[in-house]
Amino acid sequence: MSATDHAVGTIAALESFYDPPAWAAIAKETDSLIAPYRAFVEAAPYLTLATVGPDGPDCSPRGDAPGFVRVADPKTLLIPDRGGNNRVDSLRNIICDPRVAIHFLVPGCGESLRIKGRATISTDPILTTSFSQNGKSPRTVIVVTVERAYFHCAKAIHRSKLWDVSQHIDRQSLPSVNAMLASIQWQRCCDAFRIGRPKPAVPESKPVGETAINYRQNFPQVP
Repeated sequence: MSATDHAVGTIAALESFYDPPAWAAIAKETDSLIAPYRAFVEAAPYLTLATVGPDGPDCSPRGDAPGFVRVADPKTLLIPDRGGNNRVDSLRNIICDPRVAIHFLVPGCGESLRIKGRATISTDPILTTSFSQNGKSPRTVIVVTVERAYFHCAKAIHRSKLWDVSQHIDRQSLPSVNAMLASIQWQRCCDAFRIGRPKPAVPESKPVGETAINYRQNFPQVP
């Protein structure tokens, strides 16, 4: 069976599989940060920022002490770009396409906050300095104009038991950072080794009783 055999190709077809959204699912959406939504932003130490650019969509994490995202006014969020890996994927995307989506999480709280809007990147020294910590200021600040905001119900958090400490795993059970990097480099070495090498020909069938030649014997075995 092909993956496209049961693909949904129209909005009408999609909606035929679902009931209409409940009243609250529609009523909870606003075009600005009302006081309860502002409280979520100020309590959140973590968010994910979704952007889209020439290479497609991207989603990156941001985190700091609760309140690290500043609510400048009901329509504006300020997100400091703290030091990271310097890939600046999200910032590159924002320059190409200002549309963003943000998901705020508050530890211990089942509900979360979702915001959609448009962003710009500011290097205003007064603004960046206002986010200074331990004598270090962010190089840029992401300025988000809020277009839509709404809380997300607790079902996903409860089902995942995300905040249940008894469900937290031992970090040692997963590959370390070094192990992941080593695996990536090994795969690249294997891929590079294969490039340009002729595929070994399958030998002709040998008469019964004649020893077949191992046609792979002269080629290194690459996983």
